[in-house]
Amino acid sequence: MSISRIFDIAQRSLGTYQSALDVTAQNIANSSNPDYSRQRADLSTEVPTQDGTFIWGNGVKLEDIQRVRDQLTDEQIRSNNAKYSDSNQRNILLSNVQNLFSEPSDLGLSNLTSAFFNSWQQLSVTPNSVSLRNNVIQAAQSLSNKIQNINDGIDQVKSNIVGQVQDKVNTLNSDIKQIQTLNQQIFNAQVSGKQPNDLLDSRDKLIDDISKLANVNVTYDSSGSAVITVGGVFVADRANYVQFAVSNTSKGLSISTSDGAATPNLSGGELYALTDVFNNKIASYQTQLNDFVNRLMTSVNSTHSSGYTTTTPPQTGINFFDNYSNGVLSINNQILQDPNKIAVSKDGTAGNGDIAVNIADLINQKDSTGTTLLDNYTSLITQVGSDTQNASNTAQSYQQLLTQLQKQKSSYSGVSVDEEMSNVLQYQRSYEASAKLLTIADQMLQTLLNIFS
Repeated sequence: MSISRIFDIAQRSLGTYQSALDVTAQNIANSSNPDYSRQRADLSTEVPTQDGTFIWGNGVKLEDIQRVRDQLTDEQIRSNNAKYSDSNQRNILLSNVQNLFSEPSDLGLSNLTSAFFNSWQQLSVTPNSVSLRNNVIQAAQSLSNKIQNINDGIDQVKSNIVGQVQDKVNTLNSDIKQIQTLNQQIFNAQVSGKQPNDLLDSRDKLIDDISKLANVNVTYDSSGSAVITVGGVFVADRANYVQFAVSNTSKGLSISTSDGAATPNLSGGELYALTDVFNNKIASYQTQLNDFVNRLMTSVNSTHSSGYTTTTPPQTGINFFDNYSNGVLSINNQILQDPNKIAVSKDGTAGNGDIAVNIADLINQKDSTGTTLLDNYTSLITQVGSDTQNASNTAQSYQQLLTQLQKQKSSYSGVSVDEEMSNVLQYQRSYEASAKLLTIADQMLQTLLNIFS
């Protein structure tokens, strides 16, 4: 082996171990970066040179800088990301709705409804009492205010949902566009012989982010470009990408492609939770609440209009409530201005409180299904509470599973500083040995030159 070959091997070795040290330094620098995938310097023997019957080795080379990643774990994390994000977002929204009803408490609709009918019971004892008539009006106003507050609160929650969906769709669109750009950059880097590990990490992070917004599926084409679908709708590859738009109509809140050609079949993620709660859960709660209020108003008006006031002359056919519209239960303005317009007498005689008794008994009156007024309301509150609790329990379950998967990912793709420091020492010693080999080759060359000088 010539001295020049020793120089070549030593020089190549120095470069190889310097590159390996660079990879290790990169790992250590990103040890706290949760989106970074550990890189591994794969060293191999350089292609030897054959000279006649001899084969001369050419030292070591850096074969590849491999990104350590487990695709199966990534897929599991993305799948459970969608499920956890759905349950967690659903829990937040439903908790906000549940808080609007203030149950159980003195300010809850159940207690205010009971107080309203109790005020009629008290009035039936002293039908001509102005103060007790005012108590009925005050109880009705408290009940009406609570109903309006609940409806206003629900409308605010719905308005917030529309805003959140628009923001998240904007984020989704941005992520999709960036993935298409990264696919092109990764392809270009690979064509030029580079290993775009940092770009791959960036792309994986964006896919993970999308998995929190919606159910996403990822495949890879022959060039390594990620082909992304959201809810079964194609959204990005290396050459193309698709954007989404939000529509809020009388039919509900929906998401479709910007051209309206396709609608994703959402089954997970925050966007699914937001649209499902808006279109189904809240709509169902509002229907049940409206049924409760309408039943209360209709039954009270039906009984009240059959009674007589204490005015001179006594009047009949007066409704206690005007109407229930746009979430507002309105009390008859005539009654608000004159409590004597409250009809409690069954026959128009002073001191008769039979109508007040009948109205007070409405709270216990059963309908054709055998349920009372408060039974219907209790069913609504139970449903809201059950939906909220189920969402909370499901979110906790998926959070625990995600924690385990993240630990599994970290143990495989994460950076161990102790392991990297061990690699530093190993590469450093190899680098020092290569440098010493270079020094020896230089000394040998100097010796030869001295011999022939």
